[in-house]
Amino acid sequence: MDDWRTSVLMAVYHRVDPEHFAKALESMFSQTLAPDEVIVVEDGPLGEPLLEVLDRFGDRGIPLVRVALPENRGSAIAAQAGLEVARYPWIVRMDSDDISVPHRLQTQMAVLREGGVDVIGSAMSEFDGEETRLVGTRSLPLEHDAIARYAKLNSPVNNPSAVIRREHLVAVGGYRHVPFMEDYDVFARLLAHGSVFRNLAEPLVLFRAGEAMFSRRAAPGMFRAEQQMQRNLVAYRLVSRPRSWANLVARTAFRALPRQALRRTYGALFYRSRGASERHR
Repeated sequence: MDDWRTSVLMAVYHRVDPEHFAKALESMFSQTLAPDEVIVVEDGPLGEPLLEVLDRFGDRGIPLVRVALPENRGSAIAAQAGLEVARYPWIVRMDSDDISVPHRLQTQMAVLREGGVDVIGSAMSEFDGEETRLVGTRSLPLEHDAIARYAKLNSPVNNPSAVIRREHLVAVGGYRHVPFMEDYDVFARLLAHGSVFRNLAEPLVLFRAGEAMFSRRAAPGMFRAEQQMQRNLVAYRLVSRPRSWANLVARTAFRALPRQALRRTYGALFYRSRGASERHR
């Protein structure tokens, strides 16, 4: 008998706004299809305001599993620590400052129950400041073949929207420290492993965008991270070495654009209507 129980996996560190964190948790504790556990990895000491938020959710009827790391280790190590204590077959990814719509799990698990899919994501509605201030819908290819082609150049799933078969995550080695590229790396390994992917056109996550998102794209060390990710794609046999060099040039040029040009290009690349998402298959 198939087991459809879910473990939500989140990581939080001291720089996360407590109000944003509370909204992220509330969005999971208020799902129309409740998760079976919520795992929060405390990536280093959090400070009293964030700890108070966690305390408020300790008796909400859904098991809250807290994993406290003694120091800040980064997103991949935190995610792996959470994966190692997860009890259920489906890992629901969630960022500590984003918001899942109330029917997210119900919608995604209904598709997974149909069978044949190991990783499912969705479009995301990006907002700047207040949740009502939407700036665009970040859409990605919907069906597996188009997702696999897209993964040759960019991460093929919006990570905060992902639900992943735990067995496959474990089989590919879980989360690895690949600076700035941990999510892309794990999805690439899952594709190389043979996992079947699907994205939904409906935005099921509200993603906190704004200047911080664009600043991260130009962070120190990003070029070295891009080089490492391209080497990984070659090692996973997803791209050829010449294709990896072309990717490196294209992705580096994109990140080097002036801020306003970067915003416009980002919108042109990722902000698609549902109809455009269908054509992108």
